Amino acid sequence: MFELKTLGLFALTALAEIAGCYLPYLWLKQGKSALLLIPAAASLAAFAWLLSLHPEAAGRVYAAYGGVYIGMAIVWLWLVDGISPSVWDIVGSLTALLGMAIIIFAPRHL
Repeated sequence: MFELKTLGLFALTALAEIAGCYLPYLWLKQGKSALLLIPAAASLAAFAWLLSLHPEAAGRVYAAYGGVYIGMAIVWLWLVDGISPSVWDIVGSLTALLGMAIIIFAPRHL
């Protein structure tokens, strides 16, 4: 159960960061409304708050989070940008997720 909760929290954290960065991209690169900066700021604030909810040491969380971020960015590429991931995108994402799992779920000796 701990593993599913941790993965879910990482996924939600990544989604908040990606959305918070994607909305300004729409404004800057696609000429969308500057009002998108308001939900972008809220999303990035949620991202920072969500990072604080992880039970591990901050450095370990940030290192492992990078693996989840990579995977979520590839899912975003597919679902939001409408671009099918390549085999290499998928292999790279799975490799990053394996690294995340090793970092977060390894047994610890206190």
